[in-house]
Amino acid sequence: MTSPADPPNGAGASGPGLKLLAVTACPTGIAHTYMAAEKLAEAAESLGHSMKVETQGSIGAENVLSDNDVSQADGIIIAADKDVDRSRFIGKRVLVVGVADGIHRPERLIEQVRSAPVYQGDGHEAQRGAASAASGGGKGRSVTYKALMNGVSYMIPFVVVGGLLIAVSLALGGDTTSKGIVIPDDSFWKTVNDIGSIGFELMIPALSGYIAYAIADRPALVPGMVGGWIAAHGELYDSEAGAGFIGAIVTGFLAGYLVLWIKRVKVPKFVQPIMPIIVIPIVATSALGLFFIYVLGEPISWVFERLTDWLGGLTGTSAALLGIILGLMIAFDMGGPVNKTAFLFGAGLVSKNPEVMGACAAAIPVPPLGQGLATLLRRRMFDDQERETGLAALFMGFFGITEGAIPFAAARPARVIPANMLGGAVAGAIAGVASVEDNVPHGGPIVAVLGAVGGVPMFFVAVVVGTAVTALVTIALMSVGGGGRGADAAGAAEAVSLVPSPAGAPVLAGVGSGGGTGVASGAVAASDATAPKAVSVSAAEPRDGGKAAPEAETAPEAVDAAPEAGGQVLSGYLTEQTVKERLAADGKDAAIREMAELLAATGKVADTAELVRAAFAREDQGTTGLGEEIAIPHAKTDAVTAPVVGFARSPEGIEWGAPDGTKARLVFMIAVPEAAAGDEHLRILALLSRKLMGAEFRERLLGAADVGAILRVLGEIE
Repeated sequence: MTSPADPPNGAGASGPGLKLLAVTACPTGIAHTYMAAEKLAEAAESLGHSMKVETQGSIGAENVLSDNDVSQADGIIIAADKDVDRSRFIGKRVLVVGVADGIHRPERLIEQVRSAPVYQGDGHEAQRGAASAASGGGKGRSVTYKALMNGVSYMIPFVVVGGLLIAVSLALGGDTTSKGIVIPDDSFWKTVNDIGSIGFELMIPALSGYIAYAIADRPALVPGMVGGWIAAHGELYDSEAGAGFIGAIVTGFLAGYLVLWIKRVKVPKFVQPIMPIIVIPIVATSALGLFFIYVLGEPISWVFERLTDWLGGLTGTSAALLGIILGLMIAFDMGGPVNKTAFLFGAGLVSKNPEVMGACAAAIPVPPLGQGLATLLRRRMFDDQERETGLAALFMGFFGITEGAIPFAAARPARVIPANMLGGAVAGAIAGVASVEDNVPHGGPIVAVLGAVGGVPMFFVAVVVGTAVTALVTIALMSVGGGGRGADAAGAAEAVSLVPSPAGAPVLAGVGSGGGTGVASGAVAASDATAPKAVSVSAAEPRDGGKAAPEAETAPEAVDAAPEAGGQVLSGYLTEQTVKERLAADGKDAAIREMAELLAATGKVADTAELVRAAFAREDQGTTGLGEEIAIPHAKTDAVTAPVVGFARSPEGIEWGAPDGTKARLVFMIAVPEAAAGDEHLRILALLSRKLMGAEFRERLLGAADVGAILRVLGEIE
């Protein structure tokens, strides 16, 4: 018996073509989205199938698949390195692979989708792992990584808001006492401090909740957040210290996968509507909470007690050794049981042995100060959000708020935690050897400024050296381990293509948006050989609703006219000034600098160094080497005053880290101001990536004799 999801008998090359759908998306390299769409559509047409492709990028979804499209489809290919909603594809064969597979293996994917698993909804998803393995990988970041980054992204505002409000209130309203820096209960700044404390308390539940949310969607949010709250409050499981951000990561993943498991349980139909809003949250929250309190809580409490006893036995030992141990513990989990053990140990000895608290006070600010300094020293290794968080971390570090480093540690624990610990150990050792005293249970430079520290010069030496060690080790480990964290969650995309109106004035037409203008350009609407190519800029429809002309029918006279008239293509963003026949650079970084200098010649670049930095930062998020000997480095920055595009060739090719291993011989650079980025950036990328998929077009571009010939070839893009 044939399944409703099965294609018609004999469908394919020897019979009627399949009706296929595809969704392409990538988190950072917008051009990959359109290249995959182009390749899939071309492959489908060559095999005698029809295909409609929905593209997702940074400002929306383009050529969106309708319910009617889905109901008639014989199979759906999702080529994406980000999460794509599959709920609309229930009952259909769904093949899920990485976006690189859509570019490099389109024919194989079309063959595989005919036998792909039928998607049955939550708990019965088409097997991404198996599909990706069969097609050769290219899946992108793992589910675990994406979930962790999702939690970190939502946690950062809580850290920044809470930490800065606490720091400001301590600075402006705090008094130095034997109990630390205390704000009077009846003061305005006490209220500000309380508000900041609420934000700080919520950061751990937010981290846990949004990790769970990324794994199992909305039903996992409540158990994740409640689990995170339990992890942060040790009094619920008889521990003087909570499990901190490490506990939140544990509860987030436990909640997410617990909810996924519950979703797989077969229930009667009358129960299904209340499963995601009542049954799943209640069952998962109760199970996770009880498990953490009665199973995980006991070991955490035991660790806290044993560490406290162990530290007590070290009293009287070498000051340097004790300082190293306290520094390692302070920097390890930044508010967790290990950190709290060291802090409470030092605080308990303030009146008897202030040198112990002195070592703690020197180590406390090192993690946030070190991570903040790292974002300043090597800005290209960090994304915009991390650089902003780094500035906040510097401020929090000054006021002794170790938690300011948590976002960095949660994002890259294997690199950041060792760097924090090493810097903390160095700071603690120096303070211990120098017999630095701290007479209040608080840390950071603020205690020295307020006069609570004895041996102020050596205290600052300890903090500065420890901070430098943490920053340099972080940078070194990130360099060895592959740089900054990838952009995990860029949203998805509508790119708009520029087509000439009958009068010659440019008008914006959504690629494949329909709008009553005939067949969507994002789809191969028919399987006959005369149909225009899918997802092709040159096949865009005229505004009068007439059928688009195939690419081959473009008149040569029209192609050559624009460049010769004004020396401008791509809406005037690329001109004779920004074209270079041959790059002198033989490496990617040097090529980006050379291209930035080329763009600067237009007068539209206010700060060439900042443009280079922004382009480097984009490369750290993921290579802009697209394969097919193409690279399109790009940047959104106010270092440029208007959109500008440059082009240069490298006959020998430059290693750009492209997925297909080819060296870049055709290099475009796009720079747009922040204000224009939402539209122009993507539109230009879409125009270039689609046209450059044609091998014959690339050959003519490589073979063009001079700048004028290059401009004439590039003029075909519009």
